Amino acid sequence: MLQEKIVDFLKKNEDYVSGEEISERLKISRQALWKHIQELKESGYDIIAVPHLGYKLNSLPDRLFEYEVSRGLNTQIIGKKIYYFESIASTMEQAMELGLKGAPEGAIVLAELQTRGKGRLGRSWFSPKHKGIYLSLILRPKILPSQASVLTLLAAVSVCEAIKNATGLEIQIKWPNDILINNKKLGGILTELSAEMDRVSFLVIGIGLNVNNEKKSLISGATSIKEIRKENSSRVVLLQELLRKIEDNYLLFQKKGAHPIIEKWREHGITIGKRVKVYCQKEHIEGEAVDIDNDGGLLVRKDSGVTEKVMAGDVMHCR
Repeated sequence: MLQEKIVDFLKKNEDYVSGEEISERLKISRQALWKHIQELKESGYDIIAVPHLGYKLNSLPDRLFEYEVSRGLNTQIIGKKIYYFESIASTMEQAMELGLKGAPEGAIVLAELQTRGKGRLGRSWFSPKHKGIYLSLILRPKILPSQASVLTLLAAVSVCEAIKNATGLEIQIKWPNDILINNKKLGGILTELSAEMDRVSFLVIGIGLNVNNEKKSLISGATSIKEIRKENSSRVVLLQELLRKIEDNYLLFQKKGAHPIIEKWREHGITIGKRVKVYCQKEHIEGEAVDIDNDGGLLVRKDSGVTEKVMAGDVMHCR
């Protein structure tokens, strides 16, 4: 891609580079170069043009362009194929469609804006433009459908580890998929799968994170990394770290099974040991959350002494 090559060329030079030199290197006309430079500027690249001196890259946009995310990512599977959208109805819907069409394992769908972002239980996920990370990941693990919940926990653990590495913030998980900091919601995870009785064909893990959202745009009970750090964070850097952590944990899961993932989850989880109400369809279960079992289910000991396993539902921590 010519624009990617132009950006790479400008990045390697701290001073001005003449248009003639860039044109010769890339074997394009000066007029074509000027056109590509204008398109890059419209995309948010701050490129200074000075007559007789040439072009200089002053700053990069905080945009999740495929070539910005891919540069230096160095993963084996996750993010090797990126589908980028400036605006889309839902990354989950797009990823499910691509999965059915045979998209490779590790492919991700990225969007700067979702108009119908999906949350759990049919809820919507507010996705303001150029503020958060909205992605859906296609995986093709050789597992039973009953084991799919572990991949949700794997994604949650990866989010916590990535945010810690990129920002230094300590993040918590409320079972099964809420990403929290200071008891406020920072993000969420949604898993959908295409499966037969005895095997998963593929699954899609959706991750939504509030990164540079301003306070006024956040719903009640939510927060963002910007609200905590009081400054913007690079979404590209955070996303790259997230993709690396997902790959690390996915390879660990493939090699050693669910146990090490569950152990990592326990380190970040805040639900175990709390009295909870779990709303499951038309009923609710109340008791103490005592553990997570090896397929990701929440074990709740009711007041009667009976322990019940919950695989899905809304969890409320009781005071």
